[in-house]
Amino acid sequence: MRAEEAQDVLHQAVDRMRDLGAVFADARSQTVRVAGATTINGNLKQLVEKSTGGVCLRAWGGSRWGYGTATSFDRDAVLRAAEEAVSNSRDDSAVRLDLEPAVSRGDHRADVRVHPDSVDLDEKIQAALDLDRAQAIDDRVINRTGAYSEEVKTNALVNSAGSDVSWEEVRTICRAMSIAADGQRMEQYYDGPDSTRGFEVVRDADLEEIGRNAAREAIVTLSADRAPSGNMTVISDPMVSGLLAHEAMGHASEGDEITKRRSFLTDAVGRKVASDLITMYDDGTVPGAHGSIRFDDEGTPASKVTIIDHGVYQGYMHSLETASRLGVHPTGNGRAENAGKRVWVRMTNTFFGPGDWDRDELIADTKEGILCDKMLNGMEDPVGGCFEAKCLRGYLVRNGEIVKPVQSFTLTGKSIDILSSVDALSKEVLLDGGMCGKGIEDWVRVSTGGPYMRARMIVGGGQ
Repeated sequence: MRAEEAQDVLHQAVDRMRDLGAVFADARSQTVRVAGATTINGNLKQLVEKSTGGVCLRAWGGSRWGYGTATSFDRDAVLRAAEEAVSNSRDDSAVRLDLEPAVSRGDHRADVRVHPDSVDLDEKIQAALDLDRAQAIDDRVINRTGAYSEEVKTNALVNSAGSDVSWEEVRTICRAMSIAADGQRMEQYYDGPDSTRGFEVVRDADLEEIGRNAAREAIVTLSADRAPSGNMTVISDPMVSGLLAHEAMGHASEGDEITKRRSFLTDAVGRKVASDLITMYDDGTVPGAHGSIRFDDEGTPASKVTIIDHGVYQGYMHSLETASRLGVHPTGNGRAENAGKRVWVRMTNTFFGPGDWDRDELIADTKEGILCDKMLNGMEDPVGGCFEAKCLRGYLVRNGEIVKPVQSFTLTGKSIDILSSVDALSKEVLLDGGMCGKGIEDWVRVSTGGPYMRARMIVGGGQ
């Protein structure tokens, strides 16, 4: 079906939902194409090329959404799904909320120099192989992985407010991961870029150095000692700082957690929640960042939301519904994993703003503490406001100098206590891309980050 015909079906679906009594209606189509190659120890182990798509129909009955989905642009199937959405939106609530939908128009292509669709699959496989083979610098590197992946989303949305918009999202990732062993221990390290740019991310990268660095650092970690335990001064690197922003404060700042009053930040606007040094954003407009979007899945343009300003809590991220319920404007954070899933309030690029220190100055000013180097995972706790993360490794700092590497360790504490203890931030802010799940499913692309940040946290010794 031609693009014009597909768009016409969306218009017909919106008209059908309005005719059947929907207060507001939208219809969104999406096609997702993914490709990737993974190599292990010089051999191609996985090759992925697939495409999925569908149409999501939503009807707002005044107090709740009704959903319908179709897996094709067949006109009859889409209109049946539109009727189902209206039927699902009806309830007996006396409360009626008016939404504030955006009116967006135009066809917006991804801002890329080299579109992945223009690159032969052989070159993508070769990128993974190059990352893999570059790690072969020492016999202690027993497992080498090189990976390339891309995702291209093509979206179109029509709504009853007058939107008629289409946009494309492109994401490109390459990773090197080394596992080193010395007969007694095994350690790992990983490296590589991610972006909403095109294949230029790969062509502009030094794949040889990325692979060699992953191998070198895995070998270094073999000599690491066990991390100490206790309440300590911690210098979080940008990845761990970002994990704190995302897991501890970000999920608790999503508007649907607030309207259900299950976030520890409910009613926190105007309250001091952090050191004066701390400013935090969710910004879907950062050029090239992995979580950037032109529009959310409700057609609202992406925006920069200030969540904390110099320690004072400012507000929440919103979808159309949560903004209406709290009497504010939508922020462009209504996101869905795909056309078959519902819209939730989700983050984009969530990070702390910069400070005034150089990284080396910050370390030199630290009498005793631990410097983080990459994260493995973290846990959200929007209800209790606690933070928990596992770091890949770190370094002991004594009298302003890095003394020795330490093995993987955990960080815990109350989010507000940690942020209130921050006394130094680096000028440099970095973002790291990945996936964020809500509950046990519904994954979206995001990035997290921040500066090097010095604070007090509880450190749990390693393995």
